[in-house]
Amino acid sequence: MSKFPFPATSPGASGLQLEESLLFERAPHGRSGASLPKAGVPLSEPKDEIPAALLRGEIEGMPALSEPEVVRHFVRMSQWNYGIDSGPFPLGSCSMKYNPKSSEALARLPGFAAVHPMLPAAFAQGALRLGFELERALSEISGFTACTLQPAAGAQGELCGLLMIRAYHQKQGNLRRKVLIPDSAHGTNAASCTLAGYEVVPIESGRDGVIAPSTVAEALAAHGDGVAALMMTNPNTLGIFERHVKEIGDLVHAKGALLYCDGANLSALLGMARPGDMGYDVMQFNLHKTFATPHGGGGPGCGPVGVSEKLAAFLPTPVIAKHDGSFALDFDRPDSIGRLRTFWGNFGMWVRAYALIREWGPEGVKRAGQLAVLNANYLRKLLEPHYHLPFNAETLHEVVFSDKLQRAHGVTALDVAKRLIDHGFHPPTIYFPLVVQGALMLEPTETESPEAIEALAAALIAVAAEAKIDPEALKQAPTRTQVRRLDEVRAARKPILRWWPAADEAGRGK
Repeated sequence: MSKFPFPATSPGASGLQLEESLLFERAPHGRSGASLPKAGVPLSEPKDEIPAALLRGEIEGMPALSEPEVVRHFVRMSQWNYGIDSGPFPLGSCSMKYNPKSSEALARLPGFAAVHPMLPAAFAQGALRLGFELERALSEISGFTACTLQPAAGAQGELCGLLMIRAYHQKQGNLRRKVLIPDSAHGTNAASCTLAGYEVVPIESGRDGVIAPSTVAEALAAHGDGVAALMMTNPNTLGIFERHVKEIGDLVHAKGALLYCDGANLSALLGMARPGDMGYDVMQFNLHKTFATPHGGGGPGCGPVGVSEKLAAFLPTPVIAKHDGSFALDFDRPDSIGRLRTFWGNFGMWVRAYALIREWGPEGVKRAGQLAVLNANYLRKLLEPHYHLPFNAETLHEVVFSDKLQRAHGVTALDVAKRLIDHGFHPPTIYFPLVVQGALMLEPTETESPEAIEALAAALIAVAAEAKIDPEALKQAPTRTQVRRLDEVRAARKPILRWWPAADEAGRGK
């Protein structure tokens, strides 16, 4: 038991948590959760209708359970989970916002939820109008000429932007092969470049946490006409605004290259500044980060891309076009990079984002950006006396601390994160960005109240204090959860990807 008391504001508790085994660990009692009437017609055996090669055999040990057993299993498992509906999710860079239930309800309207992607345009005017107006809204918010909603995620949006950059240079007669990427970039930037056929050229941030124009000039000089673009996140992953963006953009454009903005951190700029006005040529939007569409679970997501006039001709097809008050899908675009995915895109995400933007209006969009910055700065001020701040620059939507003060007592960022779970909070992002040793990256977002931020800060302050007097307690954390700390190194090196009964584990599970 720790010598340090939990703060009164902590929602963490060691209350009732029900044990729950896997369904396969239950004996097959032959029960059933279904009651079906007899067919009334002769039924053939599957083996008589389907080729044997396509049939799956019986599943060994398949449980046969009643409806209450199955329902209770999944409810109990859900009670072990933590989501944005449970409390703050301060994952820096991931921007885990609360998703408004009004947007969820509108996405479930039958006319939207049941629209078939193969409907002729004449019968999908409402859906096409929504997409057209969302494109216009995103273009206005970001300062770009045109937009596509087709990409299925922010990462695919990055790929889309890079493919348009490649098509642009190919049209100019010089394909180019290299993309400059800062050391503080999101990992997806380098991956997207590789997928698009580019070579990544890393460039270092300065001691102030931003990119210096001189560094960019040196990279451009070293790689000549081979540079296709510079990818820059602004604000960057340290939560700091890249204040030299105009000068850097001029250097890049003078060499015939293009300037890509990773729009992951657009929340900090909403209603205050527009990347298109700063000289960027292309940017992906992460709707889950900026406009509170669902995040996680493997999708479906949506990563629209905005472009300047010089790239508009290369947008993926189809493009939503408006003629004489009606809407159509335009495939006749000879310079297009083509279709990125099936049909139009993840339409349900369009509805959610559109609903929120319409609910906010221009003043609400600006207010959301202001609150995102205000909340991050409030959390920063509360924590500054207790955690090391490696870059003392102005913070925008997120703040990055390090575990330097805690390491003096043998406590790491991982220990801090695990102990925070005992206080009832999801941990922040740790060990990213890589330019900060022992990083603790926090982003409260605009959807959190002052009280929620204060409670989170109180828990982090308690953890910092506990690290000084009882560091061993942090190394044992979490202690209030159903599952204690795992051996993450062993799990990564020797993963067990399938469960087997205990009797078979020796022979199959290792």
